[in-house]
Order: sequence, then structure tokens, then C-alpha cells
Amino acid sequence: MSYLTMALTHPRPAASLLLVAAILSAAGLATAISSSGFTGGVTVFWGRNKNEGSLAEACDTGRYTIVVISFLDVFGHGKYHLDLSGHDLSTVAAGIKHCKSSALVYLSIGGFGNQYSLPTAQSAIDLADHLWYTYMAGYKNGVYRPFGDAEIDGIDFFIEHGSPDNYDVLAKRLWNFNKGFRARTPVQLSATPRCRYPDPLVGKALATGVVGRINVRFYDDSYCAAHWKQEWGKWTAAYPTQDIQVYVGVPASEKVVGYMHPEYVHYGVVPVVKKAASYTGFMIWDRYSDRLTNYSSNIVQWT
Repeated sequence: MSYLTMALTHPRPAASLLLVAAILSAAGLATAISSSGFTGGVTVFWGRNKNEGSLAEACDTGRYTIVVISFLDVFGHGKYHLDLSGHDLSTVAAGIKHCKSSALVYLSIGGFGNQYSLPTAQSAIDLADHLWYTYMAGYKNGVYRPFGDAEIDGIDFFIEHGSPDNYDVLAKRLWNFNKGFRARTPVQLSATPRCRYPDPLVGKALATGVVGRINVRFYDDSYCAAHWKQEWGKWTAAYPTQDIQVYVGVPASEKVVGYMHPEYVHYGVVPVVKKAASYTGFMIWDRYSDRLTNYSSNIVQWT
């Protein structure tokens, strides 16, 4: 297990920031530490454009502490489908292993399509088992693993439509797989809701208390662009400690509603969000845009 994985394993209870900084330094990961000390991280979504470069190339930037592969976009009716926008699946396993020394790797379920749902509790259990045996630390004869023996570190809930029912069942089932492990937490959980609090689709999953990270999307919504401080206040009031870590989700492209210029992030956003104990860093949407604009190179300095 990498130094970073040990340091950033599920955030309850939160690790000492000084200890994390020391571990990162010892591992030679100086890029993850700003001039003022390690105080946060940068999550990025990867898998939405085949021209974004490989997973390994994303991690080699040294700017991301979590890379979220997206999306498993079909589930809930006995069928599963992974959409990585034309990426060669045969290269992803090596990318996951390559990233282990510098970042956690999650898989996001859901996305912008409409081919997923969890109509019953059993469908949630089936999905949890599928994720565990297909992508994570579970192994079962006859189960095809698209990433081979490479194991992702967590699952992200990116739910855009449908009913919130049974995502709590899914979250608890996934979390229960950790009971067989003492030295590590092989199943970590995050959610990526829209900014308006509360999010009706992931609310039940968050209420379980086992989802450790929340990437709040302050974009794709003109209301959020105008009232992000108000909504940030609601999220951080609901999750006031680092038992649940909250990230500020921003787009790396100025073409997206809610884009924040790096100077505004520096002078207008960071001083506000750092006041919240649950603030943990920024989520960048997405790797393709970030590769074009180099947006995260500025953000990582201030997290």
C-alpha cells in the first residue's frame, strides 16, 4: 500500500494534517504540498474524453490526490456498462497501478444518461457485489474484471436522475465489505451532488454516515454561480467536521456555467471555504478541460 493511500484512507477519524504532510514529504510527493503546508487536495474526473490523455498521465501531473474514473452508466436491471469515452480499457489497469503512489482512484457510478436506477433493495445489493468483485478487492471465479487485478480505492455516487431509493442500501452494503480488513479500507465512498442543498438524489446515501467525501458541484447551474456562498454554507453546516470531507466542485473550462477565474478562486473563494472545518479541497471537472487550460496548476497552490 502506498504512503498516500495510508494517509488518505477513509477520512473518519481525520488524519493529522501534520502527519499527512510528513508522509507526503517522505514519499517524495512535494507537489501535493503548497508553500503554506498541506491543507487540502484536488480531485479530478477522468474518462469523459478520449483526448484527455491516459490515467497515468493524469497522475503524473502530481496535482491530483483523487482521480475519479467515470462512468459506470448502466446498472440496476441486471445489466452493467462502463463508458470511458473511447479510452482503451486494456491500458487502464496499468494506469490504476501507476497512480497508487500519488493518488487514490475511484469509480463513479451514474452520470448524465438515463440507463441506471435501483428499483429494489436487491438491485442495490447486486450492484454492490458487482462493484466489489469486478473492480475492487473482491475476487470470484468466473467474474470478468475489465481492469484485471488492479483495484480501485472507492466508489463515487454521481446520480443525476431517478429515485433516491436504495442508494442507502448500496452505500451500506459496499461499506460492509470493509469489515474483513484491518490494515486498510478497500471501499471508500464519495458523492458528487449538485450544489443546492439538500440534494434529493443522494440524500439517503449521505444519511447513512458512511459516505466520507462530498464533491459539491458549483457549476452547470446559474443559481449556484450567483449564490455559491449561501449553498456552501448549507453544506458545511450540515457536515461541520472532517468526519465528512467537503470539496468545492469547479469547472476547468470557462465555457461551463459557474466557471471561476483562478484569481477569483484565490482571493474570493479560498478565504471563504477555508473557514469551514469540513473543507478539504477542490474537485475539478474534468481532466480533459484541465489538460487544455492547466487550471489545476493554480488551484493546487491554494487548497
